[in-house]
Amino acid sequence: MNQWSFLNGMRIIDLSRLLPGPMTTQLLADLGAEVVKIEEPKEGDTGRVLGKDMFARLNRNKKSLTLNLKTDQGKALLRQLLANADALVESFRPGVMDRLGFSYEEVKAINPRLVYCSLSGFGQTGPYANRAGHDIDFLALSGYFGVPSQVNDKIARPKIRLSDYAGAMYAALSLSVAMASAKERGEGQYIDAAITDAILAWTAPLVRVAHEVCEGDPDRMPFVMPDNDIFETSDGEHIAIGLFENKFWGQLVEQFSSELPALADQRFATKGGRNQHKSEVHGLLSELFRSRSFEQWNQLLEQTDLPWAPVWRDMRLFDDPHIQARGLMQSLTSSDGKEESFQVRYPVKFSAGLDDLRAGPPSKGEHTDEILANLGLADSDIAVLRDNGIV
Repeated sequence: MNQWSFLNGMRIIDLSRLLPGPMTTQLLADLGAEVVKIEEPKEGDTGRVLGKDMFARLNRNKKSLTLNLKTDQGKALLRQLLANADALVESFRPGVMDRLGFSYEEVKAINPRLVYCSLSGFGQTGPYANRAGHDIDFLALSGYFGVPSQVNDKIARPKIRLSDYAGAMYAALSLSVAMASAKERGEGQYIDAAITDAILAWTAPLVRVAHEVCEGDPDRMPFVMPDNDIFETSDGEHIAIGLFENKFWGQLVEQFSSELPALADQRFATKGGRNQHKSEVHGLLSELFRSRSFEQWNQLLEQTDLPWAPVWRDMRLFDDPHIQARGLMQSLTSSDGKEESFQVRYPVKFSAGLDDLRAGPPSKGEHTDEILANLGLADSDIAVLRDNGIV
C-alpha cells in the first residue's frame, strides 16, 4: 500500500461507466484510494460488454460490488456504504441520481463530509446539460477543430479520446483537493465536472488567438509553425521534428545546407522570418526528409542535438529503448488468476514509491460478500440478496 498518500484508507464509491469516470477513479486508486465499483448484477459494468481489455485498463486496483439500484434493498445498501465513504463519483446524465434517490442533498444528509463528484459531458447546468454526447461531440463544441496545427491543416478527429481523458484528469485533481479539504474540515462538497469544460480550458485560448487576433488565417497564426511538424521519409515512414527555436534551425542549416542551399536563405534565419514564409520553409523541409529513408534519418539524427522523434505507428513503439527504460508498460494478472491484461502504469514516478499495480481488474461482483459482510450482513442474508437479484 501507499502509506505516504493521504488517499490511503479513503473509500470512493464509483458509480461511473465507460471511459472518463472509470479513468478518474483508477487514477485515485493508483494513488492509494480504496475504490468500490458498483456494477449491475446481470451484465456488470458497460466496459465489460465492450470488451475485457476496455474494462481491464480502467479498473485495476478496484473492488467490485454488484448492486441492483432499481430495488429498495439495493438502494438501502448503497446508503449504508455512503455513510462511511469519503467520495462518490457518478457519470449519469443530470437528473438520474435524483430519480434514484441519491441527489447531492440526499447524500449530504447521510454523510456531510462526503465529496460528491458528477462527471458529465456538458455539466449539470446550461441548455445542453441533458444532451447525449461522446468525446467527438465535446471536442467539436469546445472549438478544438478551429485550432489549426499544421501548414497543410485539415479537420481530423484525434487518435485518442482526448476530451474524455481531459475530463478524467480534472475530475481526479479536483476530487483529490476536495477530499483533502473534507478530511481536514469535516465538510464535503459537490463537484460539477463537465468534460466539455475541461477540453474548453485547453482550446479556448488558442481559438481566441486564431480567430480574434489572426482572423482565421493560418499564415498569421504563431502556433502554426512550418518547422515543427511531421515529415515523410523516402520510404513512406515519418519523422517528427521541432526546429522553431533559432539555435536548432541553425544546426539543421549548418548540417544540410550543402545539399539543399535554400535552407540558408536569410529570410528563414529567425522564427519570425520562417513563420512569414511558412509554405516555402515547409516545402524545403519536406524535400529534405524525402531524401533519405526512415532508418537513415534515425541513425543520422541520433548523432545530433536536434529535437526529433520517430513516428511510431505500430508495435515498434514497445521496442523503443527509451519507452522500455521508463517501464510504464506492464502486464497484470486478474485477481482470480485466470487472465493477464496489458496495463500502462501511473505515469509519474515518486521517490517514496507507488504501488500502482496492487490488484488486477476484479471479476464482476468479486468483492460483494466481503463488502456486505463489513456492513454487518451474515452469509445467509447475502445469499438471499443474491437469490433475489439484489446483488
